[in-house]
Amino acid sequence: MKRIVNALDKLNWGKRACALSVLYATAISLPAQTFTTLYSFDGGDGGDPVGALVQAIDGNLYGTTGSGGANGQGTVFKISPSGALTTIHNFCSQSGCPDGEGPSAGLLLATDGNLYGTTGHGGANQGGTVFRISQSGALTAIYSFCYQSVCADGTGPAGGLVQANDGDFYGTTGAGGSNGQGTVFKITPGGALTTLASFSRHTGCHDGVAPSAALVQADNGNFYGTTDGGGDNCLGSVFEITPGGTLTTLHSFCAQSGCPDGAGPYGGLAQSTDGALYGTTVTGGSNHVGTFFKVTTNGTLTTLYSFCSGACADGYYPYSGLVLASDGDFYGTTQRGGPDGYGTAFKITPGGTLTTLYRLGSQSGAGEYPVAALVQDTNGAFYGTTPYGAADNDGTVFGFSAGLRPFVKTLPHYGNVGTAITILGTDLTGTTSVSFNGTPAAFNIVSATEITTTVPAATTSGSVQVTTPGGVLLSGGPFLVVP
Repeated sequence: MKRIVNALDKLNWGKRACALSVLYATAISLPAQTFTTLYSFDGGDGGDPVGALVQAIDGNLYGTTGSGGANGQGTVFKISPSGALTTIHNFCSQSGCPDGEGPSAGLLLATDGNLYGTTGHGGANQGGTVFRISQSGALTAIYSFCYQSVCADGTGPAGGLVQANDGDFYGTTGAGGSNGQGTVFKITPGGALTTLASFSRHTGCHDGVAPSAALVQADNGNFYGTTDGGGDNCLGSVFEITPGGTLTTLHSFCAQSGCPDGAGPYGGLAQSTDGALYGTTVTGGSNHVGTFFKVTTNGTLTTLYSFCSGACADGYYPYSGLVLASDGDFYGTTQRGGPDGYGTAFKITPGGTLTTLYRLGSQSGAGEYPVAALVQDTNGAFYGTTPYGAADNDGTVFGFSAGLRPFVKTLPHYGNVGTAITILGTDLTGTTSVSFNGTPAAFNIVSATEITTTVPAATTSGSVQVTTPGGVLLSGGPFLVVP
């Protein structure tokens, strides 16, 4: 079942073909990068992986498949960076699928060390679930949607979750709510859900409909997301919502004839160190097949790149969201394009200079048509999934190197003095020092992939530094010291 991939083929935005006469502009092509197909699904172990992977405390990557597995309704799996895969949960494990079915989003690593996710179907009320799963595979559905009359609490969550600085999780549903067009919600780790806003409050769906991507919490404390429908021109929007539920539409796409600003933002947003938010649209732009844009928190949008330059060697239909990598650039995938037509992996600077890193389908066994965002592992490499490819055509997990050095991640990436922090990394055994923006901190080495520490007194926001026998590792982004 290829629900998301096939959905693009049904879109009719008018001009879908690339303008082949357009020059490459800012696109730069590099020699082939180190690319490896780590695993090929066969249906019995899952199929249709369309969610992003996440690195957990044990150093493995965790993800979901939307179909297949023992009960045909999807799985949760873990996979090592070398490609050893283990299925840790098969959805619909009981009659009625109270644990959910058909996850289409990736997982979130929470501060309690567990993974949290959503399913678009199943649950006690058949409206989808929010679930918690341990690294060993113990799964609990902490909420089942459509619990309230006429699904006022929402139904069909297609996006993942974000854990906010208040410790709660925030997410969206693609349908339901008071207007039937989706919601924004928050939910505690214990499963208490609050509907913050319902979309389509206004005539003409000015505020958007059917959000399908995870939210991002910006450094101002508010949340930002996209809808791939609705808005003033019915072609999607960027919105802001406060923790208290005040919803504001920041930009409605296709604001001009021909949609030069893009249309259909399916992926989520990523905030850069400049404070702006960056994302992609699936269609629109100069060549009508997608854009890379930035938008400020007050709603000023700039289109930085239009896909399908030249002969579409840079790809088109950038369906996935972006990941801000340790080098300060963004990395993502296109679902189509490249010399073989099966999609690309790319990096793009905040200024809009695009580099095609890899062209899918260019080697035997490589996957096809990626739609999930990439994840950067602390070993410096990137990992992703494809819903098509390999002998059984049930999807793949792949990895590639872009030449970036190993680094460390902090969980969470913010805290006040005395807050307990987990540091994730690779080869951390033998660490001799940890510091927060130059201030030394006491620490404990738990394993080769985990260090525990606390935010030291008199420190300020900045990079976390870990000194190991193999060298000095810096955090992939700044650690924020909060009051």
